[in-house]
This record gives sequence, structure tokens and C-alpha cells, in this order.
Amino acid sequence: MVPIILAGTSAPVLGQRPEPDAFLNQQRSIEELVRTEREKLSPLTEDFEFDYGGYYSFFLFLFDDGVNSSRTFRRHDLRLWTRMGFDKGAHEIYARSRLSFIDFNPGDQYDDEDDVEGMNLERGFYKFNLAKAMAAYQDRRIDYNVEFKIGRDLTEFGTGLVLSTPLDQVSLRWTFDDYELTGLAGKTIGSSQDFDLSRNPERTRRSFLGVEGRYRGSERHEPFAYVLWQRDHISDNIPTLVQNYDYDSFYAGIGSSGELRTNLRYSTELAFETGQSYSTGAIRRKNNISAWAWDFELEYLFQSKGHPRAGIEYTFASGDPDRIISPTSTVGGNSSGFKDTSFIGFGYRDTGLSFAPRLSNVHVWRMGASFFPLEGHKTFDRLELGTNWFLYNKHHHNAGVSDPTATIASGWLGWEMDYYANWSITSDFSATARYGVFFPGKAFADRTTRTYLLLGLTWSF
Repeated sequence: MVPIILAGTSAPVLGQRPEPDAFLNQQRSIEELVRTEREKLSPLTEDFEFDYGGYYSFFLFLFDDGVNSSRTFRRHDLRLWTRMGFDKGAHEIYARSRLSFIDFNPGDQYDDEDDVEGMNLERGFYKFNLAKAMAAYQDRRIDYNVEFKIGRDLTEFGTGLVLSTPLDQVSLRWTFDDYELTGLAGKTIGSSQDFDLSRNPERTRRSFLGVEGRYRGSERHEPFAYVLWQRDHISDNIPTLVQNYDYDSFYAGIGSSGELRTNLRYSTELAFETGQSYSTGAIRRKNNISAWAWDFELEYLFQSKGHPRAGIEYTFASGDPDRIISPTSTVGGNSSGFKDTSFIGFGYRDTGLSFAPRLSNVHVWRMGASFFPLEGHKTFDRLELGTNWFLYNKHHHNAGVSDPTATIASGWLGWEMDYYANWSITSDFSATARYGVFFPGKAFADRTTRTYLLLGLTWSF
């Protein structure tokens, strides 16, 4: 398995819980690797199928987050999963749990002690497939399909710019000819951390309702469009008489993915956000939200030994000039009586190993490449080497970004270079190494470089 990554962070702000945004963004990069490398499940074809397994990972992290010049911790993760299929895939049940132990060096932790998480349900759902049921029960083929899913799973609209997060959900997907329509009703997992770090919630409670449509009839392109409503139902542990908290948003997005020519892949998504939010110090009147985000990526796959690939990506998320301290929190956020133009989504993009900013009030340019240098070698056939280089700039130079140590009114946030090696030593044993260096720009008073190093091993069983 390709391991989980947790890394550099930023200084806390008023009311913030232990883990800052960058720490959570890098934690999410772990889940992306788990999803792409460990959730490639084979189709269900028998009347009854049962499978199970697990994997244990150990990681060593050393990094500078701009507050402490050196933090060191070790992370142990144990995941156990099981899967059952009935009637040739008409019914599927899947569950995956996780137990984690985080062991910081003395004085390096974000709270008062090391932490044990779990055993928690990470994924768990039941799925029904109408086309497979008709084939199993009536030996009929139908030219449409309906898939129903209920439970906890990763949920993604479009390319994941606005929504790409685990939800407790009910979803219904209808396909006919070249068209696909997906309906979603879900809510956040209560133990997840909210984007508003100035709050002190009992549990994160946000609900989602959305519809996405896709067209799959083109040979090279797959366009999509969606609408998504999000409502804030969070209750705070310590209510206050001088500040109300509520962030209700609506998103409309369009985009496409596919090939511009042979071996030249692309993806793009444009999203607009409206809704209402409270400004800092407000207890009655809400401000209107008017924000947007855009992402465009190109990747070329070379047809040569080593399977080299190279890509570029540009990601933009609008900011608000009033949000001097934080682009996402209520306290220190938007001023009363003004539109809130800071984009806040629930999606994911790779924004670097060390800096890892949240997508709000930021431009991010990425250029990367990877290859398998010893493809065909008995031992190093599946050794992958790669690099990503990033440039960061603010949308509004006088406004804040997710790293609160960027306190100077300058648009230049800096640049970063990341390197990685992933090695599948055997089918059951893998290793990874990741190294990143962030060079802060004029927006930081302390422009000392921030380094990040991850070493990890994973055993599957």
C-alpha cells in the first residue's frame, strides 16, 4: 500500500483546535493514496462472495511548520476491512475500520498528549444494483440501471473541487444510454474537523443535498454539471452572546475531463458559490456569499519505457479583502455589511507537502513529473520516482490565507519543491519516502525555509 501522509502545520488562532489546516490537508493526502491504491476491488460475479483483509502502516514524520523549527512524530495505522456480495453483485456490503496511534516527541504535539484514534468506522455501506439484480433474478438485461447506496463513503461531485469528502449518505444513481444522473443526501461525519477554526463545536454537523449530471457519449470528453446545497447545523460547546455562527452555502459547477488528443489528458471544473454567512461580531444580520473557484489540469503520458508522465495544473479560489485574519473562520473573518467573497468548499487538491494551504484566497500553480526508472528489473520494477513544484500567490494581497503566519500584506506567498519515491517491494509490502521544502515569500515575516520529511512502510495481509 502507498502510505498515509501527515505533515506541516501552521500557528493556532483564537479558538482553534489542535490540528491546523495544513496538518489536516496533508492528512487528507493519506486518504487519497488509500483510495487510489487500496480500493480497487474486483467485480462481484458469484452468487455469494466474502472477502476480508487489512494493512498496517508505520510512518515517521519530521517537519517545520513555521511555528516550531522541528516537530517529530510517529504514526501507526491498522485498517481492517470486509466485503460481502450477494446474487452476482446485486447486493454489496462493505466495511473498513481504522485504529491509529500518534506518538509525538516531547513538546512537539499540538495538544497535551499523544493520541489513540479508534477503532473507528472509516467506510461502511450497503449498495444495490438494479441491472445485476434483474440479471440474477430474471435473467434479463435492461438498457438502464439504478444504483442505491446508503452508509459512510467518500463522496465526490465533478472533479472534486467543491465536494470530495467522506459523508454519511444516501445516494441514487440513474444511468440511461450515455447519460448519468446522481442524487445525494448526506451529512458530515461528526468527528471530522470543521473549516471554521474559531468555533468550539460539540460535533461537526453539516448537511448536503445535491444533483449531478454527466454525459458519457463522447469518445474523448465527459462533461458534467451539478448543484449542491450545504446547511450548517453545528451546535457550539460554549455559546456566546456577541457572535453568531452559521454558514449556509449553495454551489453550481460545470466541467469536463477526458483527452484533448492521444495521451494528452485534461480535467477542468468551474464552480460558483452563493449563500449566507455571519460576519465577525455579528449576532443578527447575515452577509451574502458570492465566490468562485476554478481548476484546470493537463497531463501527458509518454509511450516509452518507464511510463513517464508530466503535468501542469492551475487552481484558483477567490478571497475576500475584509478577511484579514482568516479566509474561512467567522471570528476574524468578513466585515459586517459586505459581501463574503471568500470561497469555502469541501473538496480536495494537492497543494504541496509542506505549505499545503486550504483553497481560499489563493492561486496555486503546479508542475510535476514521475516515472519508473528501473521498469523490468526483478527487484525495482515498481519503484516510482516523482516531483511536484508549486507557486503560491494570494487573490487579495491584504487578506489572510489558511496559514496565519502569513501576516504581511503581500500577494507573494512563496514556492515549494516536493520529491517522492513509492516502491512496491512485493504484493504485500511497500515503502515510501517524501521530501518537501517550502520557501516563504514576502507575505511571511519569518522567511526561513520549511522542510518536510516522511518515511513509511506498509504491510498488507
